[in-house]
Formats: sequence, C-alpha cells, structure tokens
Amino acid sequence: MKAYVINNTGAPEVLRLKNIPDPVPHEGEVRIRVYAFGINRLEVDIRSGSYGPLSGPTVLGIEAVGEVIEDNSGTFFSGQRVATAMGGLGFDRTGSYAEQVVVRRENVIPFGDVSLDWNELAALPEAFLTAWGALTPTLKLQAGQTLLIRGATSSVGQAAIVYAKDLGAQVIATTRRHSQCERLIELGADSVLIDTGSIVEQVHQQHPQGIDAALEITGSATVRDTLQSVRAFGEVVTVGLLSGRVIEQLDLLSDLPNAVGLRFFSTQMLGTSSLPLNEAPLARIAQQRAIRAIPSICAHLFDFDQIIQAHELMASNQAIGKIVVRL
Repeated sequence: MKAYVINNTGAPEVLRLKNIPDPVPHEGEVRIRVYAFGINRLEVDIRSGSYGPLSGPTVLGIEAVGEVIEDNSGTFFSGQRVATAMGGLGFDRTGSYAEQVVVRRENVIPFGDVSLDWNELAALPEAFLTAWGALTPTLKLQAGQTLLIRGATSSVGQAAIVYAKDLGAQVIATTRRHSQCERLIELGADSVLIDTGSIVEQVHQQHPQGIDAALEITGSATVRDTLQSVRAFGEVVTVGLLSGRVIEQLDLLSDLPNAVGLRFFSTQMLGTSSLPLNEAPLARIAQQRAIRAIPSICAHLFDFDQIIQAHELMASNQAIGKIVVRL
C-alpha cells in the first residue's frame, strides 16, 4: 500500500510517499481501507520535531474514515463505513496517512447508513470526539448553561460550538481576528469576544457572576484569565496547548478562584475502559450533518498527493476549520 513515511523530523517535505506492506490485523484489531482523514496540530508538531526525535520510520495520522476490510471477530462487517481515532494511531502503530490502517476494535465507530460524503465524514472524528469528551463526560455540560470557548476558530473550537449548541447550551466564543466573528456566529455562537489576551472583563459585562463552564483550547497563556471568567463551582477543561503547556509561577491562592475546577482532557482516553467509544455521539452528529441540521466544519480539502501543502497550511495558523485529505 502507499503511505507517507517520515524518517526524520523537519519541514513538510520530509513526508515521503512510499510503498509499504499492507498492515496485518491481530486479535482485537480491525483493518480499514482509508478514504479520507483530517490533519491535526499534533501531527504537524511531531513532523516538525516539537515532540523530539523519532524512534524510527513513522506514518503519521491519528484519525481516519473508511470501510472495513476485515474484522475476524465479526463485530464489524466488510464494507461497513466507520471512523477511527487515537488508540495508538501514528504512535505505536502505522498512522492514517496511508491507504489502509489496522486499529484497535475499541477505537472503531460505525456510521450506520448516513448519506454523507467521505470529505464531510473525515472532518468529524478527532474534532467532535474531543468536544464530546471534554464537554459531556468531563464538564457534564447541561442545556441552559453558558459555555466559554477560548480559541474557537480552531477545528476543535468550531466542533465544540456546534456540539454545545446541539446540547442546548449558550456559547460565548473567542477569536483574535475580527474577520472570524461572522463565521463563529454562523456556527451557532451566541456571542463572540475579540481575544486580546484578557477577556475576563468582557465576560463579566455579560455575566457578572461568571459563566458556568469554559473550554480552554489556547493553552497556558490564557488559562489564568479563563479561570477568572468562571463562576464559583464552575469548571474549566483544557484540551489545547497552542500557547504551551507550562503555566509559570501559578499561584494557588490568587490564580485559582474559589471553588473553580481546572481539568485537562486528553484524547488518549478515547476507546479506553474509562471512555468507551460506544457512548460517543459521532454517528448522530453525522446524521445531523447529513440533514443539514448542523453546519459543516470542513474548511480545507486536499488530495492525497497534496499532503505537503496541507501541512504547510496547518503550520501557517491560517486554517479556519478542519483540514481534510482525501484518497
């Protein structure tokens, strides 16, 4: 099969298309023919060397959509349309920048009979599973509550707007760009704040007691400010590290407001016993998208031979929405 392999970290050109052996499934694994996949910041960071040197030749890619080729357990049937994400993809197993993948059965999600093309389906797994994991099991977001999404123009941020509105929450979205306000409103945000690095005063003008919950995507640079925006007994969950992962000189007394919780959600939990994917609403989200009940977050589409350009766009920080590559 064809796959993009990197032997060393560096610029996007280190991604080289090669012929490698077809993957062979073992007990508890499913082999999938890949039709499309999303590009993620994590993959760009690994490729560029931000995560350190590689241990050997690597095929990147932490998510994909396609059809089942084989599942010896009979849980999934040949030709079934499915999604997969995480479960070691791109780390301890060949990633999704390939014509086929072999994945843990626990990390496979069926789409049912949804009539949605592969490009649209590929925009869903990582972004919406992250939004679901952060907002439902972690924050336990309820209808009528107000959610702040810090860094809402990212693909996860856009998915979180759509998912939170589907849950019945009120959404305050942030962006650093005035040009993106209209887009965030189209996705369902009830209001948009221009993020200058501090938004707490803007939040308190709308909600003097603070908001119920916050999804922090930007990272360490804004966590203190986000915490101050939340009411007592509210919660902040961090899913993004765009501005770094270390909060310098965090003062537990002045930086952590009384009774405000701070959590971190990692998609490494997806498909584990703590967060089984049979509870994930991905198929329902796909159905909602198919009938146009929710907007699309698929913003940039590339062919398989354009993966270098896809990485260049992600690295430029100019992507607004999900970058999808189709085979």
